[in-house]
Amino acid sequence: MSDFNLALVIVAIVVCVLVFLFNVYLLVNYQHPDDNNQAYFPKFVVVFGLSVAAISILMLPADVANRQACRHAIYNGACNLTLPMKDLWLAIYIVDAVLVFFVIPFAMFFYEGDQDKSVGKRIKSAMLWVVTTAIVCALLLGILYGLVGKVDFTVRHLSSATTNFPSNWDFTSSQPCIGGAGARACSAYTASASSEKTWTMRTTFPEYVVALATIVGSVLFSIFGGVGIACLPLGLIASFIRRPKAVITRSQYIKEATELGKKARELKKAADALHQEERSGSKGRKWRKNVKSVEKELLQLEEDVKLLEEMYPQGEKAETSWALTVLGYLAKLVLGILGLIVSVAWVAHIVIYLLIDPPFSPFLNEVFIKLDDIWGLLGTAAFAFFCFYLLLAVIAGAMMLGLRLVFITIHPMKWGATLMNSFLFNVGLILLCSISVIQFCSTAFGYYAQATAAQEIFGHTLQSLRGIKYLYKYNVFQIAFIILAGLTFVYYIAFGWRRKKPSGKFQLSS
Repeated sequence: MSDFNLALVIVAIVVCVLVFLFNVYLLVNYQHPDDNNQAYFPKFVVVFGLSVAAISILMLPADVANRQACRHAIYNGACNLTLPMKDLWLAIYIVDAVLVFFVIPFAMFFYEGDQDKSVGKRIKSAMLWVVTTAIVCALLLGILYGLVGKVDFTVRHLSSATTNFPSNWDFTSSQPCIGGAGARACSAYTASASSEKTWTMRTTFPEYVVALATIVGSVLFSIFGGVGIACLPLGLIASFIRRPKAVITRSQYIKEATELGKKARELKKAADALHQEERSGSKGRKWRKNVKSVEKELLQLEEDVKLLEEMYPQGEKAETSWALTVLGYLAKLVLGILGLIVSVAWVAHIVIYLLIDPPFSPFLNEVFIKLDDIWGLLGTAAFAFFCFYLLLAVIAGAMMLGLRLVFITIHPMKWGATLMNSFLFNVGLILLCSISVIQFCSTAFGYYAQATAAQEIFGHTLQSLRGIKYLYKYNVFQIAFIILAGLTFVYYIAFGWRRKKPSGKFQLSS
């Protein structure tokens, strides 16, 4: 048994190192050239934040493996070398909350500060914002914890007398339990509803912080995740449908390039005007709306330029470039179909296991258990994949809504062209939603992940917390998730396959 536990610790350490190295690789390849050899603190926050998010997702499979280490234990001492998962969960999510609400905002304020100011003034300005946020959060958490930081468990008080060991084990309607229908030993069987009591106790402060962070993340998760679970695969399929069918002529290329150049000059003129307004101090609602419009048009312009380059490959390797473009769209189609299967499986599992009471079928829980029977880590790997898929859906949903809603800022992730503020925003979103993804997975896969430390925190405590438990009792987040997924599916079926027509002359709203 101790050998198994030692192997689990070694695997956990190796996985953490691999996750860190992979996140460094992502940072190096996604960062914008303007951030080379600078912005080291935001880069550290990005790598550390992504590592915490990935490790938190992988901790649930580790929790399941940790539970299995004690499955054949004969005595309690045989499990002393297992990982202290409850302490690790609380530690990782306290770090998560600190990163989301304090460290990442500080890094963003520092990075986006006026470059003309000295480093000391930029740190002072960023620290002022963060300290103000910390005071507000501390007061809010303290007041809420003092007033409603309790859990209410529903229990049933039962009592029974002792009786002689029976010689007959036949139970009938007249004798429903040992001792006969009139015996006190039947009180557990015949107990009335009035025997139910509410057992109230105060939760620990770390658990309460995790619970509130989970609520905030659950709101974002139900919105972005619900939209993303549909738009992630359907967007890839729609991209294949809207793909360029053939190479255009040189005259067509010149015509399209001229139009895009004219559009670029209009956007530059609009951006200069907005920059002038910002310096004059007139940053009102109209200014923010115009900034959002310029960002959307600029993003669309970049996509149009990329599409034009695909339709008219140039150079000595033009044919090879076109062949790679065709293969790229075929890969999107294949990934889209596979993603659609995963999304349908997720939605079906939520409906038949979470929304139907009692559950119609364990569904994916049984799939993971059978995969574990084939090979010990196969079910665990599939389980981790489904959890990571939800995080990808959150990012896809945030991107889609960011292009269409004024109050959501666009922060696209592009290979070799991602600024640190976009990196930090997406890392914060991933960290905030990762808590909810774990809670969601521990509930959705409760049969597979039973008796784990995650279920103790995110199941019994969270779902019994005063003032919050009703959101989980009536499946508010799951229902919102399914509704938004359905609406997004209808939207893509109706409009997603259409190619967006180029807009006319761009003008700022007056």
